[in-house]
Amino acid sequence: MLSRTAKYYRDNPEARKKHRKSSAKAQKKKEAVRKRVECNLFNRKNKKSRKGDKLDCSHRGGRLVLERQKTNRGRGGGKKK
Repeated sequence: MLSRTAKYYRDNPEARKKHRKSSAKAQKKKEAVRKRVECNLFNRKNKKSRKGDKLDCSHRGGRLVLERQKTNRGRGGGKKK
C-alpha cells in the first residue's frame, strides 16, 4: 500500500526527479553527514546492532536509539491520514 506522497511521485516523474535532486543536495550538508557518521559509529559499538538485523540507529529527542527499521522510515507520515 503506497502512501499519498509515493503515489504522487510515481505519477509525476518530473517532480520525482526534482525531489531526488533536492534530497541528494540536502544529504550532502555537514549536519546530515555528521548524523550518519554518529549512527554508523553507534551501530558499530552497540552489541545489539548486527549486520543484517532489523534494528537501525536514529536520532530521537537529542539521543541515539536503536529502533526497528520500519518504524524509522518516516514513521508513517504519508499513511496517517
